[in-house]
Amino acid sequence: MSRKIAVIGMGHVGSTAAHYIVANGFADDLVLIDPNEGKVNADALDFKDAMPNLPFHTNITVNDYAALKDADVIISALGNIKLQDNPNDDRFAELPFTSKQVKDVATKIKASGFDGIIVAITNPVDVITSIYQAVTGLPKNHVIGTGTLLDSARMKRAVADRLHIDSRSVAGYNLGEHGNSQFTAWSTVRVLGHPISEVAEKRGLDLDQLDQEAKRGGFTVFHGKKYTSYGVATAAVRLANTVLNDALTELPVSNYREEYGVYLSYPAIVGRDGIVEQVQLDLTEDELKKLQISADYIKTKFAESQAD
Repeated sequence: MSRKIAVIGMGHVGSTAAHYIVANGFADDLVLIDPNEGKVNADALDFKDAMPNLPFHTNITVNDYAALKDADVIISALGNIKLQDNPNDDRFAELPFTSKQVKDVATKIKASGFDGIIVAITNPVDVITSIYQAVTGLPKNHVIGTGTLLDSARMKRAVADRLHIDSRSVAGYNLGEHGNSQFTAWSTVRVLGHPISEVAEKRGLDLDQLDQEAKRGGFTVFHGKKYTSYGVATAAVRLANTVLNDALTELPVSNYREEYGVYLSYPAIVGRDGIVEQVQLDLTEDELKKLQISADYIKTKFAESQAD
């Protein structure tokens, strides 16, 4: 069966995701969409020039919404990264811009007859994921945001750096908003099979500091090069591949949680049908309070975006 992915928005993140897909042969067909015709056509040609030196071939289509009809996954990477350069390091600074863009794009996606899975990277991702679902009318489990899949990775990296181990030896989750109200659910974190609380006591880890490092990691990257790309693009492509392969993998992604009435990041089983099953964590009272605060914040911002 042919594998077809679309990337909408060919900025730093979208082009990085597209290159990752092409270089690794993750799709048979790749649709690239961006209003900057010169940029998207240049990227398409650049990818084609790379193919003689790759072990894979990918068919590339440019700026054709009709080609989305039989796509398996759409990755939304549109945005205006310059708006992230604000004194409060607030991802919601992009919302006035991205909410209008997404409503227009989502209308075109719906008109194409697309019935696959949307993976949203676009910030602020939890609200944008909600907008995509509302406008396209796709089932809630078919619209997913990368959410804290990236922030959880940043937490794992921060913990692993302190302990001088491979970050894949750390398990656990950041939850809530992909933004300033997110938090590390330390009750879920294990290091080489041991609870982080035990490891922290033995090794003198400051968990509050590590929580902040995970939360602030994206802005550390941003202030260094004025954009982020590799971490979030890798998270998005991993999520797309999980769908394509029907891998049924537990991932902390932005999904609609009925008990909170909003999209937020919480572990779920992801497969070809999108969110196949939602996980229920045994969180502490403090973690539950933090999650509710994050949910309320996202809900308020989504309501504001609908009123515009």
